[in-house]
Amino acid sequence: PGGGLVGCKDAEMLSAMRGRVFYLRAAVRHFSTGGDFDVAVIGGGPGGYVAAIKAAQLGLKTVCIEKRGALGGTCLNVGCIPSKALLNSSQMYFDATSHFKNYGIQVGNVTLDIKTMMSQKESAVDGLTKGIEGLFKKNKVEYAKGYGRFVDATTIEVEGLDGKKTQIKAKNTIIATGSEPVELPFMPFNDFTDRTCVSSTGALMLDKVPKKLAVIGGGVIGLELGSVWARLGAEVTVIEFMDKLCPTMDKELITAFQRSLKKNLNFKFKMSTKVTAADIRKDGVTITMEPAAGGTPEKMEADVALVSVGRRPRTEDLGLDKVGVTLDSKKRIDVDDHFKTKVGNIYAIGDCIKGPMLAHKAEEEGFHVAEAIAGKHGTINYDAIPSVIYTHPEVASVGKTEEELQAAGVEYSKGVFPFLANSRARAVASAEGMVKILADKKTDRILGVHIMSNAAGEQIHEAGLAIEYGASCEDIARTCHAHPTLSEAIKEAAMACYDKPIHS
Repeated sequence: PGGGLVGCKDAEMLSAMRGRVFYLRAAVRHFSTGGDFDVAVIGGGPGGYVAAIKAAQLGLKTVCIEKRGALGGTCLNVGCIPSKALLNSSQMYFDATSHFKNYGIQVGNVTLDIKTMMSQKESAVDGLTKGIEGLFKKNKVEYAKGYGRFVDATTIEVEGLDGKKTQIKAKNTIIATGSEPVELPFMPFNDFTDRTCVSSTGALMLDKVPKKLAVIGGGVIGLELGSVWARLGAEVTVIEFMDKLCPTMDKELITAFQRSLKKNLNFKFKMSTKVTAADIRKDGVTITMEPAAGGTPEKMEADVALVSVGRRPRTEDLGLDKVGVTLDSKKRIDVDDHFKTKVGNIYAIGDCIKGPMLAHKAEEEGFHVAEAIAGKHGTINYDAIPSVIYTHPEVASVGKTEEELQAAGVEYSKGVFPFLANSRARAVASAEGMVKILADKKTDRILGVHIMSNAAGEQIHEAGLAIEYGASCEDIARTCHAHPTLSEAIKEAAMACYDKPIHS
């Protein structure tokens, strides 16, 4: 009577049905995502997922839209993480075949198993992407798998992986769509077919070691991936349009680094050279090049050509024109100092705005913009953002280069300390490189630090902290450093900058 249940069996059935309806609703909400949000983030890379998690931690109802179907963006899926896995594996192989004997370790016939090496890389990527999903659940961030486009300033259409479209309403939106490799007009990538003309993505998926690898572009990505395949046996030739590798980094350090690549991995360099044409085949590539200033062309044969001439912001097909978000001449989104676009409730961070295309730069911006939306205030000191080349030895920089200080007319002091004079480096027979510190000549405030060593990527953060807090060379020099450590070289370089070092 009155609509009540008449039997236990009916009650059990209704209870089960209610549970099923709840489950389906939860599934739809998690993957299709409806309702209103305080913050929507388009892009689940380092900048996007950090922004989403921080926004949720600050009490904002947040959704993150990611088209890839796996979080972490380029960095985690086809960039920073897989490349570091292969850099580590290839260095182990190189040590076993070239260096173990120097330590009294005799090994037999060392063989290379590319399939297992690639499997370890994929395992690392898979674990980390799932880890981010776990962080989303922990922090109550909704995750919409699909492609996001603006309908209006507060509405985003999401085309799901299954093709179905839903709409999300959000008071604020953060664009964190990242970047993609630049393709030369005459060298289309075949990353997923023949893999003879590849981007960084394809270079991470080669199933055999190319006999000859041409790296077009002498930047960080090309040198790291070139190192991977050189250690495994490839003959690597770097073709660079400029007269210097990694043109934004300190010239003295990069010159030493180039010598190291020649000496240790037999890299060949064609500097001040431009590629003008290419014949791309299933079995290789014929590259036509000539001096950058013009001159007689020459041809080069390669089994694989890695094109690493830069990356461009991913800002197309987002509906930005519909809402009034503007782009600069390089197709980067225009933002103010707090990452706000011309549209007051839409923000942008990471590779799709101005500045270096670095995952950790995007993370800092994601953290900052989430705080700004929540009404908090923070700052980012871009002079304290480090840059690292993860080769062996590594190269790391933070702050100003010597060339930048000279161009700005800044009077500076310079302290350089070689790892040949560092006891830890000598003990482990890895003494290549140096620490270089630049400081204001009048105040001794540290302006830039540049390191080349087998652990530069870890050492650079002492320097970053020093720059962030306006430390002087004397501050570092008077800070006790454990002995024996590679970090003692930073102390000695600081001493060399403001006074005199002890060990050189």
